[in-house]
Amino acid sequence: MALTFDDGPNDPHTLRLLDVLDKHEVKATFFLIGRFVKQRPDIAREIARRGHVIGNHTFTHPRLIFLPMADARQEIVQCREAIHDAVGEHSNLFRPPWGGRRPGTFSLVRRLGLEPVMWNVTGYDWNAPSAEHIERKVGNARGGDVILLHDGGHRAFGTDRSKTVEAVERVIARFKSEHREFATIPEMLV
Repeated sequence: MALTFDDGPNDPHTLRLLDVLDKHEVKATFFLIGRFVKQRPDIAREIARRGHVIGNHTFTHPRLIFLPMADARQEIVQCREAIHDAVGEHSNLFRPPWGGRRPGTFSLVRRLGLEPVMWNVTGYDWNAPSAEHIERKVGNARGGDVILLHDGGHRAFGTDRSKTVEAVERVIARFKSEHREFATIPEMLV
C-alpha cells in the first residue's frame, strides 16, 4: 500500500513525519503545494534527500473544477517550477486539490507530461478529532490501496498536523506487525 501526504511542505509537521517514516524505513509520496515549496524549499529538499517521492499539487490549491483550463495549466506549471527550483528533477505525479477536476483536466495534466494520482482510502485527517480517529479510518487498508493523509493545510503554512503524525506512527507499526508492505506511487505503478 502507499502512504501519500498532501498540502505540504509544512513546518514542523513534515519534518516530524519524515522522522517517523525513517524510523520505520517507509518511503512515501508527498504532493506539495508550490507556494509552500517557495516558502520552505529546505523542507522540500529534505523530503527528496530522505528518498521520498514528490508530486505536484498545484501552486495555490484551487478548486480546479471552477478554473478555466488556462488558469489550471498555470497552477500546475508554477508548482512544477517551484518544485524544480527547490529539488531539481522530481516525479511526474500530479494530484488535484480535493480530487476535484472537470472534463479535460486529466488530459491537460497528461499533455504537461504528468500522471494523475488519486486515492481510495482517506484518514479524514484535515478535521479529525484525534489520532485514533485517523487510525480507524485507514485501519482497513489493504494491499494496493493508496492512502490519503495530510502533512500540511492548504489555507495556511504551519497547520497543526500532530494528530496525523501520531496516527502514522501507529498505523505503520500495526501494518508492519501484520507483515504488510509500503511502497511509493512509482513503485506501485511498475
